[in-house]
Amino acid sequence: MVEAAVEVQGVVVKYGEVTAVDGVSLTVPRGSILALLGDNGAGKTSLLQVCEGFRGPDAGSVRILGLDPVADHDALMPRLGIMLQSGGVYPWATAGEILRLFASFAARPLDVDMLLDRLGLRKFAKTTFRRLSGGEQQRLSLAVALVGRPELVFLDEPTAGMDVGARQTTWKLVESLRADGVTVLLTTHLLDEAESLADHVVIMNDGVVAATGTPAELTAAAGIDLLQVRAEPGLTLAATLDVKVTEESPGEYAIAGALDTEAIAAVLGWFAAAGAQVTAVNTRRRTLEDVYLALTAGATR
Repeated sequence: MVEAAVEVQGVVVKYGEVTAVDGVSLTVPRGSILALLGDNGAGKTSLLQVCEGFRGPDAGSVRILGLDPVADHDALMPRLGIMLQSGGVYPWATAGEILRLFASFAARPLDVDMLLDRLGLRKFAKTTFRRLSGGEQQRLSLAVALVGRPELVFLDEPTAGMDVGARQTTWKLVESLRADGVTVLLTTHLLDEAESLADHVVIMNDGVVAATGTPAELTAAAGIDLLQVRAEPGLTLAATLDVKVTEESPGEYAIAGALDTEAIAAVLGWFAAAGAQVTAVNTRRRTLEDVYLALTAGATR
């Protein structure tokens, strides 16, 4: 059984009369990547603050690397890497100075020059933080989170403001962390990022867990949203099916609706009964973005 790096049980976080996190439970196995998703105000930041030990929960329990993140905060912090969206560094310091400073805090830091090279920051080593672009600041923040060789990394919107190339570089770096046994808890508004990187996804909505599972499990449960069939053109379309069939171009039929196994069988049976020779069948499964939008529609926070 894989040991858990993060164990959250029934956590509640309140701000006065407002309940930001309402009984959330989740587990992150060591050496895996979990994507925590949700709209602004869903409770993600409050939950992360509890996991990082910056505040205690109003109810429930949290264990991070087997320790209490509040009571054992000083012992735990050297084992964590925390990437913030912005801030936390002196704006007039250069990228190289900032990274070397944080490396000096660690017992066994990673090589600073290697990190600068890996994240494409070497040419900005003598540039002050305030003069870096948003994407460059994000890459430096990621380097700061990693330079201490953490066992667990919290990444908050790690590729915000990055161009496509920098995004791909960051994704490869995050994947290499997992390969090295590092656990990653990732928050992102980029659903393709979560679908590409995460072993497991937790979607929060209004302070509770709306769905959890692997990206494949979540998209499979959402089903198929389009069936495309190629057959002879000009067929008289059936009105008895519980789905919508349209001939988008000669011989190219699109079928939309509640496409479970029975519905697909009924559609293909209709083509067979019509004596039509079907030459191709394609399906389009719902993406993680489709699942996310369906679960968070009407969020009020």
